Amino acid sequence: MRPMKIAILGAGKVGTTLGRGWAKKGHAVVYGVRDPSKVDAATLTNGATAATLREAVAASDVAVLTTPWSAAEDAVKAAGDFAGKPLLDVTNPLGGPGIGLVVGHTSSGGELVAGWAQGAKVVKCFNTTGMENMADPAYPGGPATMLLCGDDAGARETASALARDLGFDPIEVGGLTNARLLEPFGRLWIELALFQGQGRDVAFRLVRR
Repeated sequence: MRPMKIAILGAGKVGTTLGRGWAKKGHAVVYGVRDPSKVDAATLTNGATAATLREAVAASDVAVLTTPWSAAEDAVKAAGDFAGKPLLDVTNPLGGPGIGLVVGHTSSGGELVAGWAQGAKVVKCFNTTGMENMADPAYPGGPATMLLCGDDAGARETASALARDLGFDPIEVGGLTNARLLEPFGRLWIELALFQGQGRDVAFRLVRR
C-alpha cells in the first residue's frame, strides 16, 4: 500500500509497538498525546514524531486508538473532528475485578468509541492479541489472524492493509456491531496468555481447507 500518515493516539507499549512496525514499512507515524514534550526520545524512532491529539489527527490519513480503556473517551474527544478518516480502535473495554469486560451484549467498546469520535469511521482491530504478536505475528503454521470489523468498507480495507503490513492475515467480519464478538475474543486471548499459563507468545489463526 502507499505510505500513509498514521496518528497513534497514545504512546504506551501497544501504540509504540504498532508505530515502530509501520514506520519500518515507510509510513509516517505521529504519536498524539496530551503533552508531546513528555514523549521519550527513544520512542521517536524511524522518523516518528509527537504532537497533541488534535494536531496528530488533523495531520493524518488514519488514526489508531491505543490508550487504556479508562482514557479512551477523553482521548477521542480531545482529538476533535476526525473529518471522515478511519479510526482503528485497538482498545478492549476492560475493568473491575478479574479484568472483565464492562461493556457487552447490547453494545461494545467499539460502538461507544464511534459515538465519541466526531466524524470518524471506526474499525475494531488489533484488540484480539498482544503486543508481542503486533511486533511479530509469524508462526510456524503461518501468520496470526487479525479479525476486524467496521461499518465503512473503505475504512475496513485500510485496516486490513495496515494489518498485512505488520505481517498479519486480516479477515473482515462485518459491521461494527460485531465488535461485541471481537472484544470477548480479545478477553479470551488475555485469559489464555495471562491466567491459563499459555504465555504471551500465542495467537489465534483461522485455518482453511
